[in-house]
Amino acid sequence: MADLESGYNIIERIGTGARSTIFKVVDPKTGETFALKRVIREPHEDTRFLEQACTEHDIASQTSHTYLRKSYEIKKIRRMLRLTEVQVVMEYVQGVSIEQHRPTEMTEIVAIFLKVAEGLDSLHKIGYLHTDLKPNNILVCLDGSIKIIDFGQGCLIGTRKPRIQGTPDYIAPEQVHRKPLTQRTDIFNLGATLYWVLTGRAYPTLISKTSPARSLNLVAAPRGVPSPQELNDKVPAPLSRLVMESCQERPQDRPRDMKLVINRLEAVHHLLNRGQRDDKKGPPDEKPGNDKAEDHEPHIDDETSYAGIDLSGFGVVGDDDSTLLSAADEAFDPDRDAHKDHKAARKNPDKSKIRRTT
Repeated sequence: MADLESGYNIIERIGTGARSTIFKVVDPKTGETFALKRVIREPHEDTRFLEQACTEHDIASQTSHTYLRKSYEIKKIRRMLRLTEVQVVMEYVQGVSIEQHRPTEMTEIVAIFLKVAEGLDSLHKIGYLHTDLKPNNILVCLDGSIKIIDFGQGCLIGTRKPRIQGTPDYIAPEQVHRKPLTQRTDIFNLGATLYWVLTGRAYPTLISKTSPARSLNLVAAPRGVPSPQELNDKVPAPLSRLVMESCQERPQDRPRDMKLVINRLEAVHHLLNRGQRDDKKGPPDEKPGNDKAEDHEPHIDDETSYAGIDLSGFGVVGDDDSTLLSAADEAFDPDRDAHKDHKAARKNPDKSKIRRTT
């Protein structure tokens, strides 16, 4: 096959995304195998997907942890001074996503997510968040190890994004409300992903693609969500509690950092390996000296106490669910009514004056 502009020989296409194609390639000089992500800007399209490819390289090129896919090289291609294509050369991983092959054995599930938590913890230590953890972004390799992939929506800890980014069914409330993102954002994404693996059901997040009504409930988190143990009696009680605490609406009600999640997963892993499980009590969830999340009354933020907004007319397009998220961006904009009034005033000044004075 033809060579890419980055100088690598294409072996085969191994994946596609919303605006990207991933190839297995070989460096003709060394014979080494890599994965190459190619993102091409369509005519009249913004640079969003190109920017995500650049972000992925910026973050993944700084990682060294074995459970995070590394990025080695980026090439930005311009046509008439306009950025039209980005090629990112990454570590080639032989594995399958847990979305394609959902594990069912409890010891295997805990072992996988213990590694995921360790990978995310290492990312947090260098100051970055993933913010888009989901089943499709966790690969289980042939040797039993795992790789977390796709850092295109990653950001520095504490970032407040100008638009909604994430994946429906796994997105944290603070991502929807465009509030500062922290380690607890990744903890929510991990908890929602683990909920799906353990139950086969999506956790009811504020933006959901599995809900028949496809509605946004901006008032509060869903009430009465069944725990993983209620849906799957093989789930140990301590693991079920960890998942539900990780998916709490308020970040401060979740485990404080990924290290605490690791400690609790290690306790469950040890319990399973010993073959002793107590469905009612289990071992202590917290190690001595660890802070436990305080109990809080249900809370509704003034900024986000809107009525539910139906998005049933919007479809889900591409891997990034961009149509649904774009609709959500508008729905969750606190100034959206002011924007509409402003447009109406520009269209018909007389009518807008009447509406404001009646």
